[in-house]
Amino acid sequence: MRIAIASDHAATDMKAALAEWLREQGHEVADLGPDDTASVDYPDYGYKLASRIADGSAEKGVALCGSGIGISIAVNRNPACRAALVSDHLSARLSREHNDANVIAMGARLIGMETAKDCLSIFLSTEFGGDRHQRRVDKLSSPSC
Repeated sequence: MRIAIASDHAATDMKAALAEWLREQGHEVADLGPDDTASVDYPDYGYKLASRIADGSAEKGVALCGSGIGISIAVNRNPACRAALVSDHLSARLSREHNDANVIAMGARLIGMETAKDCLSIFLSTEFGGDRHQRRVDKLSSPSC
């Protein structure tokens, strides 16, 4: 699978470790930065990741920041993206089954590496449930408000 991964300065270590782990799993990974812990603005990296999902160069995305909240908001500004902030295996599974999320967001200051790998593994292996969930997901891309 083609996966884009991006973070802010608070999550560069987790990003690097997850990118390496994903490559070991056989995935093609585009690391969109940053490469060090110098302070950066998470929206810049969230927008970069969202553009890769929108243009089809990545099938799935991994968005990381200290809490996961800010970067998930940035990614979700792009109508092609459905970023879900997850913190455990159940939220990772449901984000795919019910919401057809194409980006997983996690907070590096809130969860550990093993939990992040567990969430990511479940996220990548869970199929969208379709059926009654499809009409709801369709509304996410064409809001009426």
